[in-house]
Amino acid sequence: MNRRDFLAGAATGVVAGTASAYAVTQHRRDPAMPPQETAAPKPASAAKPAAPAIAKGIRELKMVTTWSKNFPGLGTGAQRVADRVGALTGGKLIVQLFAGGELVPHFESFDAVSSGAADMYHGADYYWRDKSQAFNFFATVPGGFTASELNAWIHHGGGQKLWDELAAGFNIKPMLCGNTGMQMGGWFNKEIKSLDDLNGLKMRVPGLGGEVMRRLGASIIPLASKDVFPALQNRAIDAAEWFGPWNDLAFGFHKVTKNYYGPGFHEPGLALTLGINKEVWDSLSQDQQYVLLHASSAENDYMRAEFDARNGEALSTLANQHGVQLRSFPDDVLKAAGAASAEVVAEIGNSDGMTKRVYDSYIAFRASITRWTTLSEKAYMTARGAFFPA
Repeated sequence: MNRRDFLAGAATGVVAGTASAYAVTQHRRDPAMPPQETAAPKPASAAKPAAPAIAKGIRELKMVTTWSKNFPGLGTGAQRVADRVGALTGGKLIVQLFAGGELVPHFESFDAVSSGAADMYHGADYYWRDKSQAFNFFATVPGGFTASELNAWIHHGGGQKLWDELAAGFNIKPMLCGNTGMQMGGWFNKEIKSLDDLNGLKMRVPGLGGEVMRRLGASIIPLASKDVFPALQNRAIDAAEWFGPWNDLAFGFHKVTKNYYGPGFHEPGLALTLGINKEVWDSLSQDQQYVLLHASSAENDYMRAEFDARNGEALSTLANQHGVQLRSFPDDVLKAAGAASAEVVAEIGNSDGMTKRVYDSYIAFRASITRWTTLSEKAYMTARGAFFPA
């Protein structure tokens, strides 16, 4: 078992003061953190001399991510988790974050944590579908759960138990740690008026969403993130999917085309994972495990709220300041996309025994919860849009 405990060479009194300052500092940086109650300082005359003993019980964990440094929402979310853990433990459990490429390449994060070369990763589990297609269901699939529906399945529909079993086979303990919420369908150089307009269209859209679009007639062009904007600008591709208004505005897609389509049926709510090396997880005390669970859970809520808030602001900027045309996919496109999504998801869902168990649970829970969300959230949204003043 790889242990990464280390002893800090500092006096006990110094460490205690540092931990308190650390917690207060992190609270100021992260409004999601609860206030830290601190006792009033004692007069200097009453202060006790610092103890000379070497401080013990401090542990450092290495987190690797699939995101570039300070990537808005995703990379900054991973940093918030690291900050929360340090604050909640008074500096006794420190998470050192390494952006993609700093310690290991972006998409080697999973292997690094599985092998023990790193202690935890922050990323989207559909990146690991070459390990098992079942991982797709714990990130997002076309026509799948919204963010709130996924939370319900994970916590109350048996999803976490299946996820734990799947990831344990790779020496990892997984937990939800962020969600982008609903994404957009992409930027198109021409208006999409019918399903026929997708025939031969060159598009960058990764993963299962790309396979759905291929079955609708598009030609899928794989591109690294840094190459997407210039390819769209130079007409090497006709369309590109990215995230949503917040990140899309920052990427500058509105400078190339004004046709912005939704909904993002291919990724209705991308969940992010905090994956922890299983041996490291098992070696932590129960209170340290609770800290990681709750720090991760807090980020799951906080990131979703941040994406919703920033997407709303960015969408107004795109439409009002940059003349972007907000368009909906035609009904025949959505109908065909629904059928193709069901085919693609069923194919991967039946690819092996473990994946089929995950798929069966996912589909059964979706049938149950969508009856409720259609009657409640969807019906309310429709009514609000038609009858309630903005």
